[in-house]
Amino acid sequence: MTLDLDTLSEEVLAAAALPMPFGRFKGTPLLDLPEPYVVWFKQQGYPNGHLGRQMALIYEIKANGLEKLLRPILAARKHQTSATQELPENGPPDATTDE
Repeated sequence: MTLDLDTLSEEVLAAAALPMPFGRFKGTPLLDLPEPYVVWFKQQGYPNGHLGRQMALIYEIKANGLEKLLRPILAARKHQTSATQELPENGPPDATTDE
C-alpha cells in the first residue's frame, strides 16, 4: 500500500478546519472542539459518513497531542488565503504605470 502524503496532509487540514455542522458547538472548527466532546463521540459513535470520518481523525489528533503541530499550519494557511482574497481580480497593481 502506498501512502500519498499530500492527500493525507490535505485531509488532515480539511478535517481540522471543518466547522461542526450541528449541536452546541455548531460552527466551531473540529480541531477547536473540546476534547471531552470528541471523546464522547468516540464512545457513543461518530456520525455516519464524511463527518464521522473527519471526527475520528480529529480524535486521533487530539489523543496523540498533535494539535500543536497543526495550529501554526492552519494559521499560515488562513493568512495565505485571506491575503490572496485581498488582491484585485487582475492581480496587484503595476508599479510601472503612471495613474
